[in-house]
Amino acid sequence: MGTGEKGTLYNGSSEIEFFLDSGAPDRASPTHAGLNARVEGPAAPRPGRAPQPLSPEFPPAPAQGACVQAVVKTTRGPGAEVRTVPDPVPKDDEVLVAVRASSVCGTDVHLWQWNEWAASRMKTIPLVLGHELSGEVVQVGKRVSSLAVGDHVSAETHIADGTCYQCRNGKMHICQNVQVLGVDRDGVFAEYTVLPAMNAWKNDPSLDHSIASIQEPLGNAVHSLVPEEGLADLTGANVLVTGCGPIGLLAITVARLLGAHAVYATEVNPLRAGLAKQMGADRVLNPVAEGPEVLRTLLSETGGNGVDVAVEMSGHPASLQLAFDALTSGGRVSLLGLYDREAALHFDEAIITKGARVYGIFGRRMFTTWFQVKALLARPELKEKMAAIITHRLPIRDLPKAMELLQSMQASKISLEPKW
Repeated sequence: MGTGEKGTLYNGSSEIEFFLDSGAPDRASPTHAGLNARVEGPAAPRPGRAPQPLSPEFPPAPAQGACVQAVVKTTRGPGAEVRTVPDPVPKDDEVLVAVRASSVCGTDVHLWQWNEWAASRMKTIPLVLGHELSGEVVQVGKRVSSLAVGDHVSAETHIADGTCYQCRNGKMHICQNVQVLGVDRDGVFAEYTVLPAMNAWKNDPSLDHSIASIQEPLGNAVHSLVPEEGLADLTGANVLVTGCGPIGLLAITVARLLGAHAVYATEVNPLRAGLAKQMGADRVLNPVAEGPEVLRTLLSETGGNGVDVAVEMSGHPASLQLAFDALTSGGRVSLLGLYDREAALHFDEAIITKGARVYGIFGRRMFTTWFQVKALLARPELKEKMAAIITHRLPIRDLPKAMELLQSMQASKISLEPKW
């Protein structure tokens, strides 16, 4: 397998812009005037937008000063509303994007449900929800030279300030002042959205919009499996994926593409368990039905050694314990699933005397992971697998139905079409 195909050490030059001067425009969430009630009249006119040669299957962009549709979190409680909001205005280092497809993430479900995590995490309301998208650039700020009107883009959803300690040390994804689209600033469940130019990842124009919109969770899977440079690759490794939501499913496929000897998965939902097998898992184990037998099976399948790599995607305390119990000494664990409450772990046995390496996964390495994703997407089989996990395609006006399907675990990934 060539370096470009594997994507673990691909270090091309990215087409991004980044402004560090003190005069750079503020990147705080846009003003929400008009969101508390439906806007009855047009927003104030703004400077003219360049002509927009957009894809013919979509309607033209709205006229200057028009209002657009968006899914807005209006109260600190369950649900959200479709509202008319002012057409967003890009700043000098931003681009305006017409959303051609978006997809629903587990984070969106939590914010919709308004669980304990959502109530403690979300500070700004009202706010446009959503963060996974594919779209077309329809306007560029005057300081943007790397993107042009008509470019097909997806979003790196972590908006970094570029000046903090982490950013200056190459760790923008964990910026001290990170803003996440659809959580800290207006998101993408809208007809149009604004992105900093550096966060707009330019796609191959032939990439299907629904596939392009789930590159962000694909990046989570890649980051979990390749959390830093200099690691031994996955060729010949035994890999365990606990939790087969969309990111776990993508991790199974990526592990296969990167040369894993065997991939084991745990999942309780029959739909997702079936998809895990379709993604390439050798064994899919049900921790509820099989109980302690799951660990015995994993040890038996690996000759008593345990797995070399475990990626914990579920956010369930029992899966956390299993990931470490099944890990071989000297192996590594990546933790991506979020926990609603504290989870206990005996550090002596799980980590210290086992010599385990543990990685917390938040987002994607900016932008190393994106280049790895780009290289992997050159493999047709990955795009086929990504299409398979999209179990439903719905108009965005049916977002409540999408949430119902996901909460009842009758869906895996749902793609939203811009039909309001």
